[in-house]
Amino acid sequence: MLVLVAPGQGAQKPGFLTPWLDLPGVTERLTWWSAVSGLDLIHYGTKADEEEIRDTAVAQPLLVAAGLVSAHALFGEGIEGATGLAGLPSRIGAVAGHSVGEITAAVAAGVLTDEAAMVLVRRRGLAMAEAASRTETGMAAILGGEQDDVVAHLDKHGLTPANVNGAGQIVAAGTAEQLAALAADKPEGVRRVVPLKVAGAFHTDHMTPAVAALEALVAGVPVADPRTAYVSNRDGGVMTSGAGVIERMVAQVSNPVRWDLCMETFQELGATALIEVAPGGTLTGIAKRALPGVTNLALKTPDDLDAARALIEEHAVPALATPAEEELREA
Repeated sequence: MLVLVAPGQGAQKPGFLTPWLDLPGVTERLTWWSAVSGLDLIHYGTKADEEEIRDTAVAQPLLVAAGLVSAHALFGEGIEGATGLAGLPSRIGAVAGHSVGEITAAVAAGVLTDEAAMVLVRRRGLAMAEAASRTETGMAAILGGEQDDVVAHLDKHGLTPANVNGAGQIVAAGTAEQLAALAADKPEGVRRVVPLKVAGAFHTDHMTPAVAALEALVAGVPVADPRTAYVSNRDGGVMTSGAGVIERMVAQVSNPVRWDLCMETFQELGATALIEVAPGGTLTGIAKRALPGVTNLALKTPDDLDAARALIEEHAVPALATPAEEELREA
């Protein structure tokens, strides 16, 4: 069974959209999404420097756009002429996204349209950036250590375990002073404390104002129920209601991401392979350590598409036959 996952903030790199523009129709699609979101995605994805794309209001739409471009290229007939990802759920067993990647996953599951996703992620980024501007906050990855010991140590410093990623990785979030204290006083058994390229303490109480802003927006967002298993960041639960997906997605802005529990659900569902949409690498890196025996592949550039298609043919649910093909079989 194949799982499709989408990365969260921090996965972006300067120029990472450039190679995708060589695919037919990508420039046109990104131009349209730029108009929908009010952000020049092509500029930021090809010419902007690291500091510019670190901005939360820029990074989040950019990541969702990249994930959708790569998903369209993988599951559609390229990009040109494609109108959605309607055929994707028939080939995959589950979808999930890390933090803002949940919006990408919602499109893959058929919960949101491309356009609704781009409006939502732009407003999410702006609201979270505004919330982050109120206090100097940030996040840092903690590598190594026992989970219970690390969480207790974070509590001592007033920090939140904002991402519990599994495979010995927890991301702490809080004020700059709290993070500095953590760097000077690492939990026992921790190898490194690595500052992340994000501009706020996401998935903590610092983001409460952003939740309120998004709640006022999503009441009018058109949604559909997921057409494949949608695994939630809250607790690894499988969602069957589109409204429930959106409700959890909004609440998740100020609550910890439990990616460890998402991966447990992948195992329970019988995952044999995992593909991470662009800009892939972060979640497959975790999966290599946490999901032994599960084949994984990261979509970084279009050069990875052929290998991903081969993986789909080996591990995905068989494509549904068209009515014409069914008639031939019965003849």
